[in-house]
Amino acid sequence: MAKGVAVLCSSEGVKGTILFTQEGDGPTTVTGNVSGLKPGLHGFHVHALGDTTNGCMSTGPHFNPAAKEHGAPEDENRHAGDLGNITVGDDGTATFTIVDKQIPLTGPHSIIGRAVVVHGDPDDLGKGGHELSKSTGNAGGRIACGIIGLQG
Repeated sequence: MAKGVAVLCSSEGVKGTILFTQEGDGPTTVTGNVSGLKPGLHGFHVHALGDTTNGCMSTGPHFNPAAKEHGAPEDENRHAGDLGNITVGDDGTATFTIVDKQIPLTGPHSIIGRAVVVHGDPDDLGKGGHELSKSTGNAGGRIACGIIGLQG
């Protein structure tokens, strides 16, 4: 079993821990708990770079090794890092589990060393008609991020 972890930090008081587990060549299970967010939907993505030297802005674009358009997690045409939205309750916290086949923890397209980002707005899943829908899901600013590291 491969395991990864990302600790989210933010200048806006958002905190969280995201755990990643993968059995063999199976899908990766992502479990998270994030607090300090406004209630509602927030875009949640794996970004290409594990670089936070300029905060979340230096994490690059969504992880997209197959050069596809942005989409929903269940879409055939989507970035590997497109994990959709997390739902934040009235108390400002989100607890979630996502199972995804396109974010392995081992091999040539491993997400270890990349970043996970929580956005300020809902991800329109590439279907919003906005000029950013097919690249970012028009999910707004990057309000919290963390680098995905191996967990022992």
